Amino acid sequence: MRFSKTLIQWYLQNKRDLPWRNSTNPYIIWLSEIMLQQTRVAQGLPFFLRFTEAFPTVFDLANASEEQVLKLWQGLGYYSRARNLHKTAKQIAFELKGEFPKTYNDLLQLKGVGEYTAAAIASFAYNENVPVVDGNVFRVLSRYFDIETDIASAGGKKEFTQLASELLPKGKANEFNQAIMEFGALLCVPKNPDCQNCVFNDSCLALQKKKVAQLPVKSKKLKVRHRYFNYLVFSDSNNNTLIQKRTQKGIWHNLYEFPLLETEIIETEENILALIKNQNFIKNSIQNIQLFNPQTIVHKLSHQHLNIKFWKIKVNGKIENGIDWESVKKMPFPIVIFNFISNQ
Repeated sequence: MRFSKTLIQWYLQNKRDLPWRNSTNPYIIWLSEIMLQQTRVAQGLPFFLRFTEAFPTVFDLANASEEQVLKLWQGLGYYSRARNLHKTAKQIAFELKGEFPKTYNDLLQLKGVGEYTAAAIASFAYNENVPVVDGNVFRVLSRYFDIETDIASAGGKKEFTQLASELLPKGKANEFNQAIMEFGALLCVPKNPDCQNCVFNDSCLALQKKKVAQLPVKSKKLKVRHRYFNYLVFSDSNNNTLIQKRTQKGIWHNLYEFPLLETEIIETEENILALIKNQNFIKNSIQNIQLFNPQTIVHKLSHQHLNIKFWKIKVNGKIENGIDWESVKKMPFPIVIFNFISNQ
């Protein structure tokens, strides 16, 4: 089909030189795909290079501690990816003797590997004829063929996967899948695509009908939850502080943080002090309290906005289970807390 041929030609002339594209090693491809989920290439590339240097094989990753993995992942976000990555590495190294499954269906059995990632590994590493369908693919196909099916609907994914499968040239799954994703990432971008210089500007139905900005159709919108986090940064006579591990399910699971006081609204210093005393965060008496950031830090996650304040609290005597700042800096934290620590 002309679409597929033109797309692959465009790709071969315009593709970015990315390290995982020079390899058919399933470990390298799997690592890159997990890292680039919900992450731009420019942001993910330095993390990928650090990971492959620290963990050149799946055995190196499997034998690392979870804290080592989370520390290297620090700043990339969506930390459940890192935890699943580590668990899957152990599964491959210890249960499968380091051998990645070689088919799409078998790859789906791995933890943290869904349809998209399984298709990516199967087609990029083994050239299996399976289509990869991500946000870029939805966008390119919906615009070129003028498809108004809601991509968030139950039938949407199935319809686009079927179409991508029909367009896939037999024996060229690797090239075609890379090509359509790269085309969506570089040219057929979400906002203000350069349609005049597009190789499909004589055949794209959305362009002909002036519907480029309306496609793809996605109806569901996440309801954003607002939360108010007050981090209590205690400091004792030895300049030691107190940290804790987030063991509950939810955001930042197994990362470290300062003792947290979550409130319903942005609270005053007076109320924060009263709440600290009422909830027995610490046995030591408080000398003084100072707000580090008068301007609340708003940390935006996909489904919630965290309004964060750091309260520096000087206490009398020594903190029980206190920790020095050099040790603190070696531990994995959410990036917003790590940035605060770096400024101390």
